[in-house]
Amino acid sequence: MTRHFPPAEDFSPDQIAQVEHQTQQLGMQLFSSLKLGQPHIWQRRWWDEKLLSWTMRDEGLKVQLFRFVDVLPMLQSPEAVTDHLHEYLAGVKEHLPAPARVALNLTQRLPFTQAAVARAARLSARDMARRFIAGETQEEVVRAARHERDLRRAFTLDILGEAVLTEREAEEHFRHYLELLENLAPQIATWPTDLLVDEDDRGPIPRLNLSIKLSALDSQFDAIDPAGTLKRVGPRLRELFRTARRLHAFINVDMESYEKKSLTLHIFRTILSEPEFNTWTDVGIVLQCYLRDTPADLITLRDWAAQRGAPVWVRLVKGAYWDFETIRAQANGWPIPVFQRKWQSDVCYEECTRFVLRNRLHLRPALASHNVRSLAHGIAAARVLGIPSDGVELQMLYGMADAEKQALVDLGMRVRVYMPFGDLIPGMAYLVRRLLENTSNDSFLRAGSFDHVPAAQLLKNPLDNATGESPTSTKSTYRVLTEDADMAPLAFRNQPPVDFAREENRDAMQSAIANVREQLGLTYPLVIGGEPVDSGEYFESLNPAQGTTVVGQIAAANKSHAEQAVAAAKTALPVWSRLPVEERANYLRRAAEVMRERLFELSAWEVFECGKTWREATGDVDEAIDFCEYYAEQAVRLQGLAGVDVPGEENRFEYLPRGVTAVIAPWNFPLAILTGMTVAAMVTGNTVIMKPAETSSVIGALLMEVFEEVDLPAGVLNYLPGRGEVVGAALVEHPDVAIIAFTGSRKVGLAINARAAEVSQKGMVQVKKVIAELGGKNAIIVDADADLDEAVSGVVKSAFGYQGQKCSACSRVIVLADVYDTFLHRLVAAAESLKIGLPDDPATVIGPVIDEESATRIRRYIEIGIHESRLVLGRDVATLAQQGAFVGPHIFADVPPNARIAQEEIFGPVLAVIKAADMTEALQIANGTDYALTGGCFSRSPETLDRVRREFVVGNLYLNRSITGALVGRQPFGGFKMSGIGSKAGGADYLLQFVLPRTITEHTVRRGFAPPPEQGE
Repeated sequence: MTRHFPPAEDFSPDQIAQVEHQTQQLGMQLFSSLKLGQPHIWQRRWWDEKLLSWTMRDEGLKVQLFRFVDVLPMLQSPEAVTDHLHEYLAGVKEHLPAPARVALNLTQRLPFTQAAVARAARLSARDMARRFIAGETQEEVVRAARHERDLRRAFTLDILGEAVLTEREAEEHFRHYLELLENLAPQIATWPTDLLVDEDDRGPIPRLNLSIKLSALDSQFDAIDPAGTLKRVGPRLRELFRTARRLHAFINVDMESYEKKSLTLHIFRTILSEPEFNTWTDVGIVLQCYLRDTPADLITLRDWAAQRGAPVWVRLVKGAYWDFETIRAQANGWPIPVFQRKWQSDVCYEECTRFVLRNRLHLRPALASHNVRSLAHGIAAARVLGIPSDGVELQMLYGMADAEKQALVDLGMRVRVYMPFGDLIPGMAYLVRRLLENTSNDSFLRAGSFDHVPAAQLLKNPLDNATGESPTSTKSTYRVLTEDADMAPLAFRNQPPVDFAREENRDAMQSAIANVREQLGLTYPLVIGGEPVDSGEYFESLNPAQGTTVVGQIAAANKSHAEQAVAAAKTALPVWSRLPVEERANYLRRAAEVMRERLFELSAWEVFECGKTWREATGDVDEAIDFCEYYAEQAVRLQGLAGVDVPGEENRFEYLPRGVTAVIAPWNFPLAILTGMTVAAMVTGNTVIMKPAETSSVIGALLMEVFEEVDLPAGVLNYLPGRGEVVGAALVEHPDVAIIAFTGSRKVGLAINARAAEVSQKGMVQVKKVIAELGGKNAIIVDADADLDEAVSGVVKSAFGYQGQKCSACSRVIVLADVYDTFLHRLVAAAESLKIGLPDDPATVIGPVIDEESATRIRRYIEIGIHESRLVLGRDVATLAQQGAFVGPHIFADVPPNARIAQEEIFGPVLAVIKAADMTEALQIANGTDYALTGGCFSRSPETLDRVRREFVVGNLYLNRSITGALVGRQPFGGFKMSGIGSKAGGADYLLQFVLPRTITEHTVRRGFAPPPEQGE
């Protein structure tokens, strides 16, 4: 077992042995006390635990019940409640107790019983919530806190709230924190003193203890921008610290998801290092011991506190988001930040406990757990070091393990209860998390209370499990993303997105931007047949954020150059097409490796040439890498298909390249789409003339450079920038061009398709293949039962990511009437909170549109929208628009479904919000355009989601997530109707568009006999 701290930072072997001996004694003593504190049948807690025990009998039933509890606050009618009950429990009814099954069946046969069942469900959920949530108002939480004091337990208050999406919400949270401090501190100060909870070995401690989340103070809290986040969070946090210090209150900073961890620690240390706060000690922070980073973070925190000269408190917890962190890391291809076995977290917790206790001069210990072993170990370690009992604080959650709390109080320990309170809707999310924690297979409470694992087993040293699983540890409650044993592993893995929570990635991007800035204005020639060609005519690629800045001087091709490029590609075709597919695939793989090495550089060019923000730019390069790797793999598989042989007959099935391919690409995914179409053609044996959009031609030149770097044979790929009406038209009309791969506007795509279909061109001997993706008018439906945190966030990302300049962008959101006003209010506030600025600034969410021509067109649509509907948000970008092509986010409400802004593709940050009476009308509106590219729905009704799957007519349908960001191999991308006439890019069948299938049959019988089949066939 690897130690998490250097030996010098831990106890000596003799001390560890003493701690273990005392841990066992204390643990058995606590377990004996727990038996005396078990609830009786006449107590409410007895019934609650019976209910939890019942739900654990079947994992499927548990998950469905907890999902129902989560959605319940959004259900407005008895019918909605009983409908959701039926939907969630339909597959697990047989596991319900008989009375529950009867009640549920009655609601179907006797509708008048629905109100009674719905009322019972609400009351049960509310009662269960009140076990874990201390109240909905300040008055209720004060009563609950006073009750804890009567039981000789301290408390810390936490305001419930899962997501802060708007600056209004951040300001409300800040004000709520201030009100709590101002209102409660004087009141609590009048309560009688209890030395067990009001003093430690160093003297009096604050009575009012408030837990805060830093992300609640800033709607744009993001590790990509530490300086900007600190600038926004800092003033509010300083005011909270000042108020707490004046009122002799305590502030504890909670730790949230892993992506926020380093930024939270950075802000915490920075503010507390300032002269105003560098001597204040009534402040602390949470560290999560299921994170592999925590030991290193503790050492850093200790060293900082020592240098500061004043201690801070550290609350050690195991961590509550194991499934989320594991799934997110696996989905992104990142290292998993949490330990994958419970015993590993337990070991780390004990080592961190010992470290904090040894360093209590700088880190004052608060041990938060319900695990008797973990708490007994902490008490034992403190005793071995000679720390008095009031020198250590133990912390536990409200509504859980009351007998354990009492046993610790009786032992003379200070116990602090973490008391969440607030509105029921955010409270439900908290409740579900607590229920899952109580009933997970890894839960200590479940093992001891429900599974009746012997005390000796529960007190076992977690290090003893280093060679085997803990007896209470099984797979996680949630399914994690692992390969099924019976599935053949795939070689392809998506390129992991850049994690800008890591400082080295932020530094690399900043460095790349600085380096690329020094290279702006270079000249880029054509490349034909492997040779640079000076066309004698040039156009400028301009930075859309600063319209006078020239990104590059691009040689402009004419019709003559197009003919030369086709000739070069035609000359290279025979040799290239006969290369074994593995060799062609290897060129793609080497190109992918070059892109990985130059990822930040290529991304920086996209920032300057196309106005992409950091994540949008790196995401585009990631997708280009994915196309290279995925199509390389798929091409090998495609040519590996075998024919069907019978005795006397051998059949061979193969694919032939179609020929010379013209790739006409857009600017909005300047590297990814250009790369995808180009490498799909090349790996299948075709040769390519690559014509990038004028506004992203430098990116095209860099892609040409990548393939030159891997020594692609001359003529296989040719770089031909220029005006579409000149170069594009010449390529479309050339008789030797076999394939036209196009992504762009509907008007141009249909014109290409019509022109390519003509056979009047002299010398044309084949039907041209047109592969085209033409755009969309994409909609997201928001159901009445949707999680509005997720819906608002998903719509904002889908509508305004890259300024709405994605063919998959959400330009219509169709909201059911029951939640229309609430959703619209939060949507507008969220979009109002987005930072608009230069794309090289990591804080920027909204940058420029691609050029002034696009900005003018978008502004015309905004004027149309003002006459058609109600403008509820129009961000002013007048100052930025003086230097670049900026258009702020615009939201229109009460938009008629047949309005122009609801029917025509705008390709900018303009969103139409449409009200629908019910799901039938919502689907009619969603399907009521000429396009069928992407769509989405936020709903927590299984039946509704099934219906949406059946009836929402789009090529890519996304449920309960944003509708942009399709990944190669996972979400093959493309639509139909007026959204496309090709196949699904990034899918298994895409390469079929670039090949011609052929069958070869040989009759092998000679004079009545045939040769035996070859070995291995």
